[in-house]
Amino acid sequence: MTDSAPPPPAVPSTKLPRNVWVATLASFLTDISSEMLVNVLPLFLANVLGVSTAVIGLIEGLAETTSSLLKGWSGWFSDRLGQRKWLAVGGYGLSAVVKPLWYFATGWGMVLAVRFADRVGKGLRTAPRDALIADSVEPHQRGRAFGLHRAGDTAGAMVGLILALGVVWASQSEALALSRDTFQKLVLLSIVPAFAAVALLAWGLQEVKRPPSAATGWLKWRGLRPQLQRFLAAVALFTLGNSSDGFLVLRAQERGLSVVGVLGMLITFNLVYATLSGPLGILSDRIGRKRLIVAGWLIYSVLYMAFAMGQTTWHIWLTYALYGVYYAAFEGTAKAHIADLVTAEERGTVYGYYNALIGLMALPGSLLAGVLWQGVGAWAGWGPAAPFWAGAVLSLAAVGVLVSG
Repeated sequence: MTDSAPPPPAVPSTKLPRNVWVATLASFLTDISSEMLVNVLPLFLANVLGVSTAVIGLIEGLAETTSSLLKGWSGWFSDRLGQRKWLAVGGYGLSAVVKPLWYFATGWGMVLAVRFADRVGKGLRTAPRDALIADSVEPHQRGRAFGLHRAGDTAGAMVGLILALGVVWASQSEALALSRDTFQKLVLLSIVPAFAAVALLAWGLQEVKRPPSAATGWLKWRGLRPQLQRFLAAVALFTLGNSSDGFLVLRAQERGLSVVGVLGMLITFNLVYATLSGPLGILSDRIGRKRLIVAGWLIYSVLYMAFAMGQTTWHIWLTYALYGVYYAAFEGTAKAHIADLVTAEERGTVYGYYNALIGLMALPGSLLAGVLWQGVGAWAGWGPAAPFWAGAVLSLAAVGVLVSG
């Protein structure tokens, strides 16, 4: 009688749990709503309100900094509570409630106020939601889960831009400048998917049972693993040169694209981003996150050089489409990389740390871009290409920091 052969090793499951799908669909709906407005907001500020690029940089920098600093607090607080769902739902809800107020904006101060409140909502929701996704999956699924989430988010952005394109086409066809009436129509249309996302999360998201963190204070820098410290330092340097994408929209208009052309360009970008996010997330599970992040930053540097040197509308359009490759390689991969480097009890806090750091650098980064473009005071700046040369150089510097250890 012979011994029976041992059973074959279990194949790791690739099936993703409910929370990943619910969070992905909610992000899809939210981005339908947001991308109708956010990408044309710089045009509204410049074309309708006559705001300078320095002020646009200030608005975007303050908004993103507020969002990211609150992500730091909300991530830590979700660890302390041992609960993440209702912080996420509340953040989505706040953004939905304030969005209709853009309809009444007549000056850049009100635009800033609404953008600020909207980013408070994003700050409350992002780190708890990302930590809940990480809590819900196995380590070998992280790249796949965050890649799917980014793909859903970006597909929503593409749908939102297609809807915005339809509104602009019907309202003002090939006009180079955005009108107030068109912007107000977009605001009204954006309300429905925003509230649908909140309802979906409140009904469908499930808390992952885990004990509250025993930590009583902030996780200190010296308590982080050296690999995480190096990654965060590189991200800070990169973000200083990664100004608001609103400047890319203004660059496209400066090169001669109409509002319809700008929206078509953004749809192409989101199609590339959504198509590649899932496959590149899976690739990061196989080859390692760091390699993919380095590749993404190198692509970013080359593309920013192309934005600086672009002379024609087709050049800018093609470059922006390829910009989606950088986003697909970096955004979800970075979040999976953080999950690899921290314990479950620290996950929300470190996601908050990561986003707070981005926020601290986003304000000077966007201000720098606006000043380099149009100057400040008596200085006229170095022109539209300058912010993109700066971004390309700082991206290469970030790669150097990341690969140095």
